Amino acid sequence: MTSKQRAYLRGLANTMDPIIHVGKDGVNANMIRQAVDALEARELIKGTVLQNSPVNARQALSLLCEGTGAEPVQCIGGRFVLYRAREKDPRIVLP
Repeated sequence: MTSKQRAYLRGLANTMDPIIHVGKDGVNANMIRQAVDALEARELIKGTVLQNSPVNARQALSLLCEGTGAEPVQCIGGRFVLYRAREKDPRIVLP
C-alpha cells in the first residue's frame, strides 16, 4: 500500500466511529472474528484500546492485522484503523 493510498484511507476513517473496542481481555479469537465480519461488511474499520487493556494500540493493531489479513492504516494514541478489500465487489476504490 502506498502512502497516497494510506492517506486516502485515513481521510475516509477520520469521520468514522470506533466499532472495535479492545478491553481487559486483550485481542482474542472472538474479537478477531468480529473484526473479520466488520471488515467484510465495511472494508475500513476503526478501533480503540481501553485503558484497562493488557496491550497497547500498536500491539492490538498488529495482532488484528495478523489474525484478519488486513492492512494497518493508522495508529494514533489509543485508536487504530484497519483496511481489507473485499474479495467480490470492493466498495472502496484506492487511488
